[in-house]
Amino acid sequence: MTVIDLDPRWLAACLVLDERALKGFWSAQQWRSELEDPLRLCLGLARDEEGLSGVACGWLVVDELHITVLAVDPDERQRGHGRRLLTALLQRARQDGAAHATLEVRSDNIAALSLYHRVGFKTAGRRERYYRDGSDALIQWRRLSTEE
Repeated sequence: MTVIDLDPRWLAACLVLDERALKGFWSAQQWRSELEDPLRLCLGLARDEEGLSGVACGWLVVDELHITVLAVDPDERQRGHGRRLLTALLQRARQDGAAHATLEVRSDNIAALSLYHRVGFKTAGRRERYYRDGSDALIQWRRLSTEE
């Protein structure tokens, strides 16, 4: 599998992956905006010319990367794909001038919290009732070093 830049041609694959990995968290319009905006970084882990095993996207705002999504197909989890995508996204953001990265994650998502901790994120705060179901989000933050 190869880490690739995603563009609007990958919309259908992003929707399929979103449904499998995130239970339809984003709409087609949200994905279209993510894939079309030049200030957003979108990387995918392509398993073939049409299918994705994972995706990582973020917005560049001045010197900060705000990670908007990191998702891996449930059948492909626990194989290092999430870390590979996250690391590639952080490296790309650093190359594009980002000095920090931030994201929100469900406070009960132990697997994601473990991954973020392993790549240097720290909890910087909490957003109460952030998600549609009323779950809290933890704000994760890290500085990007020049080695990335």
